[in-house]
Amino acid sequence: MQSRRVFISKVATSLAGGLAANASAAGSANVRIRIGLIGAGDRGKEILREAMGCPGVECAGIADVYPRRLEEARTIAPSAASYADYRALLDDKSVDAVLIATPQHLRGEPFLAALGAGKHIYLEKAMALTVAEAKNMRAAWQPSGRTVQIGHQWTSSGQMADAAAFLKPELMGKIFTIRAHMYRNTPHGKPQGTRPVYPDMTAENIAWPAFLGEAPPHPFDANRFVNWRSYWDYSGGAVQEHMCQQVAFWYKALGLQIPSAVTMTGGLYVWKDGRQTPDTMHVSMELPEELLFTWDSGFANDKLGTGEEALGSDGTISRGQQIRYAPQKVNRPQGNEMSGRTLTPPRAHMQNFFDCARTGQEPNCPVELGYRVAVACRMAVESYRLGRTVRWNAEKEEIV
Repeated sequence: MQSRRVFISKVATSLAGGLAANASAAGSANVRIRIGLIGAGDRGKEILREAMGCPGVECAGIADVYPRRLEEARTIAPSAASYADYRALLDDKSVDAVLIATPQHLRGEPFLAALGAGKHIYLEKAMALTVAEAKNMRAAWQPSGRTVQIGHQWTSSGQMADAAAFLKPELMGKIFTIRAHMYRNTPHGKPQGTRPVYPDMTAENIAWPAFLGEAPPHPFDANRFVNWRSYWDYSGGAVQEHMCQQVAFWYKALGLQIPSAVTMTGGLYVWKDGRQTPDTMHVSMELPEELLFTWDSGFANDKLGTGEEALGSDGTISRGQQIRYAPQKVNRPQGNEMSGRTLTPPRAHMQNFFDCARTGQEPNCPVELGYRVAVACRMAVESYRLGRTVRWNAEKEEIV
């Protein structure tokens, strides 16, 4: 395994190269890219707005199983065609790339179909709901020659460049722990993470079989449809929605591998509204780099907010709204505190996707990184549901 010094040097070099590539790609922005959106929920519309704000991009079509969402998305891209079946969108030979923002359990099928149709792909995080699906997606992508960006947008932030500057061995020493947390809150009577059920969310108005996909059969349920993140059939809950973002940042910054063991505990302590995924949780991941990565989350108090601390024998990196370095004075008595100053350009992650689709360079969050993050998060979900520590068999690429 390469040394951390060599890896950090490569990260810094790639970030510098990325800036040069962006400058080059800016000159090729007149190479127009026609996109399609698959999954026009709240997040789908958000990334569509980002895409439409990038130069040289136009939207050809939007696919969703719920007509209201098609209407809403067309206010962002009025000239786009509407499709109830995403496969009709993929049949449009003029579409160069697709943005996939379906529920987690529905990402594998359109991903494989889009690759088969020769499209570049921006895929919302986490990459896949299960390990088997993630492996199938990675295997299909490898010979495709297509650009795939996984939607861990913090990997394109200015803080990534600052982290590379702080993560030098002479500043940090041996990094042995990353402590991450994400806490949220909502008013009483408004459950955290839920969306309203509208009167037109009916069995007649929603293509329910298409929503279920390969999930277990279930009678039509409008709440399951709109609040799919609360149910194991369709989601990994906060772990595969929120923890994955923080894991992805440090996996990229440090080149971390799939955990050797993961333990997750917690439960439904606050929001007893029929959801299945926990509202309070702790995850502990033992990494082969001799590093312990922990994550805490709760849905009833936002005092602690969101952030991480990377703890090294010679220094600490703290990341929240800003990223900072502080020396361990016992080992670096002359060391100085530093604050990150690199700005994140608007729509940085989406722009990086289009730049790489034009140039053929590797995006900031490629499939291999998304794969490792997805597996780490799925290990946490499996640990919680099985009530025990789970381990990773690297040879078979299986959770045991």
